[in-house]
Amino acid sequence: MQRIPCSERDDWQATAEACGFDFHTIDGARYWDERAYYAFSLAEIEDRIETPTGEIDAMCLELCDRVANDERHLRRLRIPQAVWPWIRDSWRRREAGLYGRLDLSYGGSGPAKLLEYNADTPTSIFEAAVFQWTWLEQGIERRLLAAGADQFNSLHERLIEAWRKLGATGHLHLAGMLESPEDATTLAYLEDTAKQAGLQTTLLDIESIGWREGSGFVDLRDEEMTLVFKLYPWEWMFHDAFGERLAQARTRWIEPPWKAILSNKGMLALLWEMFPGHPNLLPAFFEEEPGAKSLSSSFVRKPLLSREGANVEMVRHGSVVAEQQGPYGAEGYIRQALEPLPNFSGQYPVLGSWLVNHVPCGLSIREDENPITGNTSRFLPHAIL
Repeated sequence: MQRIPCSERDDWQATAEACGFDFHTIDGARYWDERAYYAFSLAEIEDRIETPTGEIDAMCLELCDRVANDERHLRRLRIPQAVWPWIRDSWRRREAGLYGRLDLSYGGSGPAKLLEYNADTPTSIFEAAVFQWTWLEQGIERRLLAAGADQFNSLHERLIEAWRKLGATGHLHLAGMLESPEDATTLAYLEDTAKQAGLQTTLLDIESIGWREGSGFVDLRDEEMTLVFKLYPWEWMFHDAFGERLAQARTRWIEPPWKAILSNKGMLALLWEMFPGHPNLLPAFFEEEPGAKSLSSSFVRKPLLSREGANVEMVRHGSVVAEQQGPYGAEGYIRQALEPLPNFSGQYPVLGSWLVNHVPCGLSIREDENPITGNTSRFLPHAIL
């Protein structure tokens, strides 16, 4: 694994805007950054990223089987009791999901370590699947990259294949917060892949979903919503005004309700309980439980329901050395063993290893001068050399 400085395309901004990538720059600062890229050998991708990603996903499914049928674990995750039966039934039916992203710490030596699992509402899928592939193709054409360069990236094809299995020829609604450029782009891209799979689609804001007695959730045309992809976290839905109606509707949700188990950072503590010492896991414990003391005075403190690094604290020898502010934490915390991110010329990368329908199939990289990856951390492309 190397971080290689390179020339950027002189028209990359126009290329981004032409394909709908409007948030390539955020508040005047680069989000997409192709002044460097991360290079891997094929063996690194296959042995250190792809294979462990599949193993971790299999462990996560085993975890779901245990947690969905054990109220003690659901309580530890602070999941509202009212939805326990619904989550359990969703898991027992093995309701299918679409995709997820494991965030890994890996710097070229030793096993990759799981930092967290974005199992419910992962974004940056458009950048990973489409724009970095465009960068690779144009980089080769313009001799910015070696002619034999490749990429760990079959995301687009896998998404289309997954939609065919999920929706057949049915009607798919996609909902989220459309005022967010990142969310809107993610939804538009996923809608495009669903259309390519043969589905009819409707895109709408999450606040436009209504309720009709006798039918359930309906769209703005008063049509029942039977299959919905929602880019909106389960923990928010549980507490929204219509949350109490979720279990009453016939709607099939993507991601399914059982993903609420895996999108909770408490799953990191439960994984460590089930698979202690696994080379791709870090010791992790619920903060209020005795095991947390075993991490002594160096650890990363994470809220159970945090997003984009919010309210995460990095503690070394009892002192907070890095932290992100945010609105989370009332639900409780875990403590995870401190695993400093690799340092490449003052930049700290996190590897996002993507799965579609439980198949590892793509890689994205976010880097920052701050060792806690946040909402504005830059996206850098990668290549296999």
